[in-house]
Amino acid sequence: MQKQLTVIGGGAAGFFCAVNAARMNPDLKVTIIEKSNKLLSKVKVSGGGRCNTTHACFDIPELSLRYPRGQKFLKKAFHWFNTNDTVEWFNERAVTLKTEADGRMFPITDQSQTIIDCLLREADKYGVKILMKAEVTAIIKEENGFVLELANSISMHTNFLCIACGGFPKASQFEWLLGTGHTIETPVPSLFTFNMPGNKITKLMGISVEKAVVKISGSKLEEEGALLITHWGMSGPAVLKLSAWGARELAEKNYVFDISVNWVFAYNESSIRNEWPYLREKLSGQLLGNKNPFGLPNRLWLYLLEMSEVSETMRWSDLPSKQQNLLIKNLTAQAFHVQGKTTFKEEFVTCGGIKLNEIDVNTMQSKIVPGLFFAGEIMDVDGITGGFNFQNAWTSGWIAAKAISGNV
Repeated sequence: MQKQLTVIGGGAAGFFCAVNAARMNPDLKVTIIEKSNKLLSKVKVSGGGRCNTTHACFDIPELSLRYPRGQKFLKKAFHWFNTNDTVEWFNERAVTLKTEADGRMFPITDQSQTIIDCLLREADKYGVKILMKAEVTAIIKEENGFVLELANSISMHTNFLCIACGGFPKASQFEWLLGTGHTIETPVPSLFTFNMPGNKITKLMGISVEKAVVKISGSKLEEEGALLITHWGMSGPAVLKLSAWGARELAEKNYVFDISVNWVFAYNESSIRNEWPYLREKLSGQLLGNKNPFGLPNRLWLYLLEMSEVSETMRWSDLPSKQQNLLIKNLTAQAFHVQGKTTFKEEFVTCGGIKLNEIDVNTMQSKIVPGLFFAGEIMDVDGITGGFNFQNAWTSGWIAAKAISGNV
């Protein structure tokens, strides 16, 4: 009889496992089970509908450092399949990826549908069956495989099972997996923006600074990158990276904490103080409101003057030392109180999932249940924003496919 692989989850990791396993071993009958009525939904909305497919980081140790959870695990996994392999895999299927200035890689069409169509073509080409609106409620291990019980009272048998259903925001949503004997690292959100209700900064919504440094007070957590002011607080890569690295710590604080922002990346408080006499002399006759020597957006500069009790109509040469000190402080370490978080558009990622020490990194097979495999975010792996979570999906999906197809 033809052996069967069933993949739970119709997202990036699930599809990559399914299409590669079917391609590598034509004797394998492959089925994808998706509980919703949508396939590849995260692929569709990622990168503003362009699909941030991966990141132009081709050095394995360097690439693995982009994952707050799963670094050591992925450092080994990337030897099997990494960014180079992703680019080549899509290229072989007539999908060319381009690199943007910040390293993010997108299909040259700038359309996520290009990636979706490619994966659907592969599924069709290799006879992958797709079941929609089919939710798995229980997994029963048998001698020669598994029985899956679905919500509509249907049962199905499979020889191999790959769980690639993404992360869950609540621990209770993992309960149907506990019967496999696996341990779950408690899930908490990652990649979220900072809420600052009532803060004056929110009046500057839409303004961004190309490079800022954001630090969480009382911790070692600090990130640099573009910073975007929103109508609820702050977002942008600097904040999103910080939320990923601080996912557990910030959850423990119930998302109430303080941050400091350095708006002038090229300086710290000490270096700007050293340069200040030169700036005062050079700009002495100019009005502070008209002359911003740091390249900041004008509205942000005027806001910083206001917060430092400096009149726009004051000349640089007349700036009193008290206000000068306050302005220097606000430029290099302005304090903000954060009270809550907001999910960042489509980039919602969960920190937590199946414990990695229960998974064989070279096969993605469970160390507890033979024939059971994992791929993607269901594992306790998550990356910062920029295409890294998709790279984990491609890597783990491909490794699982290779191991399963070789077992048939």
